[in-house]
Amino acid sequence: MTPEIGVTSTPVIIRESGNSGTVYLVAMSKTNRKKTTVYHQRLHALSLKDGSELAGSPVEIEASFPGKGPGNNGNRHVIFNPANYKERAALLLHNNVIYTAWASHCDIAPYTGWIIGYHVNSLARVQVLNVDPNGKPTSSFLPDGSGNSFWGSGAGLSVDNNGYLYGLTANGPFDEQSPSGFPKNGDYGDSFLKISSQNLDVVDYFAPYNQAQEAASDEDLGSGGTLVLPNMTTASGEIVHLAVGAGKDGNIYVVNRNRMGKINLKTSDNSNVYQDIPDALGGGVFASPAYFNGYLFYGAVNATLKQFTFHDGRLSPSATSATAINFGYPGTTPSVSSAGSDSGIVWAYENASSGNAILHAYNALDLTQELYNSTQAPNNRDAFGANNKFMVPTICNGKVFVASTNSVGVFGLLAVKAAPNVTPWVKVDREDDPADREDDDIPVKISVTNTGTDTITGPISLVFDDLNPESYVLDPAGATTTVAPTGSFYVDFTPANGELLKDQTETRIVRFRSGTEAVQYHPRVLAGAGIR
Repeated sequence: MTPEIGVTSTPVIIRESGNSGTVYLVAMSKTNRKKTTVYHQRLHALSLKDGSELAGSPVEIEASFPGKGPGNNGNRHVIFNPANYKERAALLLHNNVIYTAWASHCDIAPYTGWIIGYHVNSLARVQVLNVDPNGKPTSSFLPDGSGNSFWGSGAGLSVDNNGYLYGLTANGPFDEQSPSGFPKNGDYGDSFLKISSQNLDVVDYFAPYNQAQEAASDEDLGSGGTLVLPNMTTASGEIVHLAVGAGKDGNIYVVNRNRMGKINLKTSDNSNVYQDIPDALGGGVFASPAYFNGYLFYGAVNATLKQFTFHDGRLSPSATSATAINFGYPGTTPSVSSAGSDSGIVWAYENASSGNAILHAYNALDLTQELYNSTQAPNNRDAFGANNKFMVPTICNGKVFVASTNSVGVFGLLAVKAAPNVTPWVKVDREDDPADREDDDIPVKISVTNTGTDTITGPISLVFDDLNPESYVLDPAGATTTVAPTGSFYVDFTPANGELLKDQTETRIVRFRSGTEAVQYHPRVLAGAGIR
C-alpha cells in the first residue's frame, strides 16, 4: 500500500438505542525502532459521536492455527504475522462477532488464508480459521505453498439467514481429497467456501475442476466477491437456496448452498456445480455482483456492465442487456437503488482513463438506457475528484455517496428552486366577448403588462388560481406543483425575445371550457427559472 498505510477495509457500524453508536475498523501501522520496524494490525472500536476509542480498544490482531504451512513456528502451528498481511476484505458483523478476512501484500510470500473473529463487546478473539495451514501441494507461482487468502477486490464475506458464511479464496494449494470429498489437510485454494459461524469449520465448498491450472497461472477465483441470493423456485417446484461468485477466469458460478458440489476431478468440466456459465463476462472479475428483482449485474474488466436474468431458478446463459461503454480496470461493482420492486436504478463507478472518477446511472430493466452520468452537466458541475480502484457507490437516504482518491462525492436531486412571484409588478387585464362563446368553449383575451421598473426575464407563466370548479384551461402549459397554491393551471406568456420590458404588454387568447356563464379565477404571474 503506497504512499500510506492505515485503514483499507470497509468498517462496520453498530447503531443502538441509548448511545451514539460504534464504528469497528482495522488499521495497519508501524513502529520504527533502531534496528527494526514493527508492524501492527489492530481492531479499533470508536465512538461515532467523537471518534474516541472505547474501553478495551484497540486490540492487536494475533492468531495461530494448527499446521506446518508457510509462516509456521516449527511447532506445528502457522502464525499470523501482521507485517505479511493487510485487511482488504470488508468487515462482516454477524451474531455479535466482527469477522476479519485477510489478504497478502500483492503475492509476497509467506502468507496464508485467515478468518479471525472478535466479539463486539469485549473485543476478545473468539474464532480462528486458516484455509492454507499446510501449504500442499505447491505451485510454480507460489512455490513455498503460500496462497488461499481472502481479498475479493474489497468485498467482505457474505452470510445467509442460517448463519453460514461464504467467501472466495485466492489461488494456492488444494490438497488431496479425503473420502468425504474435503481436502485432507484443510488447504482450499480457488474455492467457494461455506463456513459455519458456530465454530468456523468449512462445511461445504465448490472448486473448479482446473483449480491446479488456475493456481499456477494466478487466475484466482478470489478476485471477486460473493452474493447470497433470495430463494428461488425451479420449473419443477423445488425451492433452491443459491449464491453466486466469479473471479479472474470470467465464469459465473451459481452454487446451491445446500449442495455446493465440491470439486470434480473425474472429467474436465464443472458439472458438479448448480450452474457454470463459462466466459460469460468478457473479462476477469475484480468486483462483486448486484441483484434486483430477478436480475443479476456484473461488471468485468475491460467489458460492459452486464445484466443477466433468472428464470425458474436458472440464470440466463448470456447477458440480457448491457451498457454501451466498457469499464476499464478493475471493472465496476454496481449498486442498485429502487422504490421497493419499482424504479430500479443501477449505479456504476468508472475508473476512467482520463484520470477522473465518473458515476453512471442506468435503468435496471435495460442497461442500454443510461439515465445520467457525472460528465453530462456543463462546466464540470458534477465532477468529484480523481479516479481510483475498487470504489463502490453507496446509497442512503435518497443520496449516492461515491469516493475518489481524496474526496467523497454526494449525489442527489438538485435543490428545488421555486419560480419567483412577480404579480405585484404586473397588471393583468381580460376581455370577454359572449358572442365568441361556442357552447362550453370560452375564449378569453388576456393581457399581461409590466408595470414595474425592471425588465421581467422569462419564462413567464400566467397562473389561474381558484379557478371555479366548473371551469378548466383547454391547453395549459402545466399546473403548479411547488409554488402554492399548487394544482393551478398556468399558460406561457413569455414574449418572443424571452423577456417582458418595462411598460410592455403581452397578449394571448386563452381558451377555457366551462359549464357556467363566466370563468372566475385569481391571476398570478411567475417568472424566471424555477419550478412552477
